[in-house]
Amino acid sequence: MHPSTALATVLVDELVRGGVREAVLAPGSRSAPLAYALEEADRAGRLRLHVRIDERSAGFLALGLSRGSGAPVPVVTTSGTAVANLHPAVLEASHSGIPLVVLSADRPSELRGTGANQTTAQPGIFAGAVRWEVDLPAPETVTLGAGAHWRSTVCRALAAARDAGPVAAAAGPVHLNVSFRDPLAPEPAADADADAVPAGRPGGEPWVAVAPAPATRPAPLEPGHRTLVLLGDLPAPSLADQALSWAGEAGWPVLAEPFGRLPGGPGVVPHGPLVAGAVARGDLEGLVPDRVVVVGRLTLFRELGALLRLPGVVVEHVSAHERWTDPSHVVTRVHGPGALVAAPQRQTGSPAWVHAWVAAGEALAGRVAAAAGAEPTGVGVARVVAGALGDGDVLVLGSSTVPRDLAVSLDGTAARARVVANRGLAGIDGTVATAVGVALAAQAGGPPAGRPRVLALMGDLTFLHDAGGLVIGPGEPRPDLTVVVVNDDGGGIFSTLEYGDPDRLAGPTGAAAAERVFGTPHGTDLGALCSAHGVPHARLDSLAELEARLAERVEGLRVLEVPVDRATHRRVRDALR
Repeated sequence: MHPSTALATVLVDELVRGGVREAVLAPGSRSAPLAYALEEADRAGRLRLHVRIDERSAGFLALGLSRGSGAPVPVVTTSGTAVANLHPAVLEASHSGIPLVVLSADRPSELRGTGANQTTAQPGIFAGAVRWEVDLPAPETVTLGAGAHWRSTVCRALAAARDAGPVAAAAGPVHLNVSFRDPLAPEPAADADADAVPAGRPGGEPWVAVAPAPATRPAPLEPGHRTLVLLGDLPAPSLADQALSWAGEAGWPVLAEPFGRLPGGPGVVPHGPLVAGAVARGDLEGLVPDRVVVVGRLTLFRELGALLRLPGVVVEHVSAHERWTDPSHVVTRVHGPGALVAAPQRQTGSPAWVHAWVAAGEALAGRVAAAAGAEPTGVGVARVVAGALGDGDVLVLGSSTVPRDLAVSLDGTAARARVVANRGLAGIDGTVATAVGVALAAQAGGPPAGRPRVLALMGDLTFLHDAGGLVIGPGEPRPDLTVVVVNDDGGGIFSTLEYGDPDRLAGPTGAAAAERVFGTPHGTDLGALCSAHGVPHARLDSLAELEARLAERVEGLRVLEVPVDRATHRRVRDALR
């Protein structure tokens, strides 16, 4: 057996022994040994392989599979620019704590710096974004010692990706750069020598079993009834559930961004960002807290950030990572997620404090509905999508306008659906592919009737930015996924920011310049685009049509497009405020 084939076979075998059950592959010649090894493992039922032609979408597909399953997922590429195309997914995985495994094929070291085709400096290409990286040289021969080295290296990579033991400080992406020499294709079956592959541990065990790091004893927060909890993005929905229960036991109201879990239940303030804005502006002085506890990472609303900067307010943070979030430099104390285990004793006056916050949100319900309008608006579409979800279903959110529209629309009565979003860097990159990965992970195994339903909600620019995510080969696993696209023909969020201020647009070139460089109209026929990829598409002109379509339980991938007038975004935002 060729050394390149043996190396690839050992790497894939050890990944499976380490718990890998999904893998993503983009085509290439230098990565051929890995491609053959993955295809063989797929054929044997040891893992499920997903093949994509675009490395950027492949990276986000692996990210989505990892988000959906919680397990490390490798993405395999050939050499050269193929590896660089993974950088956005690696950055998102790094900032979100997702165990993404980059397995990049490379030319032998003697070809680096010689001008050899498709050769660049791949080691270190992801700079500080990976938790651990290694550059495996191309083997000349196959020995037992080499096999032990290869298997141990895979175990180190998986431990670092998972944050297991003393290897890494936080879960996140890792990079295995692997060099292969010709020949890259395996020998004919008649000439192959299976015994040439160094064997792994007996019974399918990993080469190195890494025990989890011992948990530290959490220190609970101090009590205090005039405490407000701001719930942001957390790595797992279980942490969001834990935070909501913990705040409820402590008697603290919660303003929640719509990540991890659709927020609801006692103490969750309806239309929370709107109430926060009123308090920050001084309109509701009786609700000014003595202390604000931020749980997770806030990424959406300036109004929530303004609460942290109110004079005299003490700010504490419960962080799932060692890098806590504090852009305003106001945090006085940082706690680990273990602080959510035991809630402080409820103080006298807490019920009235919670009731005052919740009542302020409930008072806005009618006006939020009126501002959203009967015709399609971003907030109206978000309300319909949230209403279509059941307990245990999954919603994948794009960035930009849609999560903000969803957050202000929520009245605390939504189903307990899981929410997944790439909030590490909050980019629009790879959202379609991420949603496909989340759906495939959620629907892996079990009868279709018992699988959770997966919906995705995103804007048109987010959808177009990752249209390649729709490209799924005829023999590849296909998700049951409904993608709802709010199509305002451009960058609607900019109209709600200072760039859309009517006074700024009143000049002779203001409106035209803003439309070109911020509005970015595209005029793309989304139906024709979907048709080219063989994806069912429907254009819906009313919220009632959207509600009816979402009530259907369909299999496969489909796109529901809802046209929205971009001019409504600022009008709705101003009406809500």
